[in-house]
Amino acid sequence: MTDTLAFVLLLVIALTAANLPWLTDRVLFVLRPPEQGKREWVRLLEWLILYGVVGAIAAGIEYRLTGDIYPQGWEFYVVTICLFLVFALPGFIYHHDLRRLLNKRR
Repeated sequence: MTDTLAFVLLLVIALTAANLPWLTDRVLFVLRPPEQGKREWVRLLEWLILYGVVGAIAAGIEYRLTGDIYPQGWEFYVVTICLFLVFALPGFIYHHDLRRLLNKRR
């Protein structure tokens, strides 16, 4: 696996994972939602779990390509969580604005 392919693959995985909590109503992608629907704090918890999963995948790719996992400071994690937050914007907008607008047009 080349460095460029690994980087593109990681970006696609991160973009997909960041949007998943807002695109499905199942709790943790398995359990049926309660009658009132999935709460927003559950979506945020799923989003944080997926951030950790993508971070683990990134560490695995880094170890595979370089043979070592380099230590990072707190700044790295702040930047990556903000980037993951930006990646989640399309799913968030779809869930809160676009879906209601599309349902009204039907």
